Amino acid sequence: MTVTTQRLDRAADSPYALSHLDALEAESVHIFREVAGEFERPVILFSGGKDSIVMLHLALKAFAPAPVPFALLHVDTGHNFPEVIEYRDRTVAQHNLRLHVASVQEFIDRGVLRERPDGTRNPLQTVPLLDAIESEKFDAVFGGGRRDEEKARAKERVFSLRDEFGAWDPRRQRPELWSLYNGRHAVGEHVRVFPLSNWTELDVWQYIEREKIELPEIYYAHRRDVFKRDGMWLTAGEWGGPKDTETVENRLVRYRTVGDMSCTGAVDSDADTIEAVIAEIAASRLTERGATRADDKLSEAAMEDRKREGYF
Repeated sequence: MTVTTQRLDRAADSPYALSHLDALEAESVHIFREVAGEFERPVILFSGGKDSIVMLHLALKAFAPAPVPFALLHVDTGHNFPEVIEYRDRTVAQHNLRLHVASVQEFIDRGVLRERPDGTRNPLQTVPLLDAIESEKFDAVFGGGRRDEEKARAKERVFSLRDEFGAWDPRRQRPELWSLYNGRHAVGEHVRVFPLSNWTELDVWQYIEREKIELPEIYYAHRRDVFKRDGMWLTAGEWGGPKDTETVENRLVRYRTVGDMSCTGAVDSDADTIEAVIAEIAASRLTERGATRADDKLSEAAMEDRKREGYF
């Protein structure tokens, strides 16, 4: 027993030992390189949210000093936070990246989609997403989903097979042993790839701190006009409200996750630095989506139902 303990101690002190962030980074980098070797037309879903920002940062590291060999794809609801769109466009220009934009508004204008009674467009993203995948012939689609976010995402494999209709069937997913990933798929099918599967929200923020990654300012505490609906503080503005019965307040808030302005709730917070955000998350008992996403509250299985239809 003494010998084993000493060996473990020596292993921990070894210059080759990895911290948990180094191990997560190495796994994600391996996944990006694996996809580059297995697929012909991969694409990275990039919205300007923190998870897609970290995912892009990892892709840049995976192929440096060469450019990232994948295009970016943003499924644009038209109900975006201006700060996030500004960040998206600036990042694309900074790294000389190719950006495809699939617009929900275009599908509404063509009569393919109809506005929902509640005004949110997040559930409408599936059709433009699948149309972009089919028209551009993308065979691998990187997403920033993490298993700690939501119970349907906890079922996901790193390589998640989607059928010719873009649908997810949990029964068709393959075993993933060690770091072996099976990207085989039939014509018309594609694979969703989740390099951040094993990361937690806290891991993401600690990595952002370590790597000094810039984020849109809405992730930090700021004053904003909001109103309360279904227990969440939603942004007062052009989309989604408030209704006549809802009162607008100016509060100090920040966003833990970013989606549609009409369905993404802010949280009361005075965390205006990355250190304060990390301390706040470490003490939180609610997942970011559980606390702030109205589109996940449509039903008990809202996320799984959407994933079966082809959602992220």
